Amino acid sequence: MASLKEIKLRVASVKSTEKITSAMKIVSSSRLHHAEGLSDHTLAYTTNLGSLLDNLLSSGEDDLSSPYLEKREVKRVAIIPVSSSSGLCGAFNSNIWKELNARIDFYKQTGAEVKIYPVGKKVSDSAIKAGFSADTTFMQIGVHPAFASAEELANKLMKAFEDKEIDKVELIYHHFKNRGRQILTTREWLPMEPLQKKEADEKQTEYFFEPSVSSLLKRLLPKMLHMDIYTTLLDASTSEHAARVLAMQTANDNANDLISDLTLQYNKTRQQSITNELLDIVGGSVNR
Repeated sequence: MASLKEIKLRVASVKSTEKITSAMKIVSSSRLHHAEGLSDHTLAYTTNLGSLLDNLLSSGEDDLSSPYLEKREVKRVAIIPVSSSSGLCGAFNSNIWKELNARIDFYKQTGAEVKIYPVGKKVSDSAIKAGFSADTTFMQIGVHPAFASAEELANKLMKAFEDKEIDKVELIYHHFKNRGRQILTTREWLPMEPLQKKEADEKQTEYFFEPSVSSLLKRLLPKMLHMDIYTTLLDASTSEHAARVLAMQTANDNANDLISDLTLQYNKTRQQSITNELLDIVGGSVNR
């Protein structure tokens, strides 16, 4: 059985840890509130931009070709896994790593070559240790997501896709559903999926495009791709803060439970010690 001194030291250690996790929870909650607002506003803009793109592709024009809509045989794949650059956020990073390995194994079976563009130090370090082909240029852009950095990453991949250096681009990240749930998401970024035309009997709004549908499409598609990357980075950042808040709350609950157990153990040990001393005193008196 542990001594009273050992138990007191353990209680002090757990209380010290609980103070740290409580502080981290407060900081993450503040960051989550800010990130959630920014993500919602950006998502609203991206949704409206996508609606405009939908109208363009549903306009019935014949010449609506774009290199970003071209589907071809997949021989080279680029994957963008978005993790965090710090830990203490539960299974957030391990889920990204598991999904990345699953996608790499899938493409190995098809004979396709895979190159990784990791965002976040955790997945970047893991990819390098595993010996995967990784471009770590954009490793830190997820710490404080900015449109300029997202645009730079998007332009690099768009050019590689247009030059046929890669045939497909995938995103792996956590989608923020709510503060208690983040959904691991894998989706195709390039080529862009052609949107389905609306049903003939569905009520449609008639639009007039100037100077032309094709010229607008050439400007709108790159903008949409830039915003998609930026929105994804914000979504992943919001999910990271939410996961860390949940992890720190769980750590606090476990620390409080452990403190209660140790306090009970301390009181029982102290009571047993007092009882033993009393028995020794009574036993000495009887012997006399």
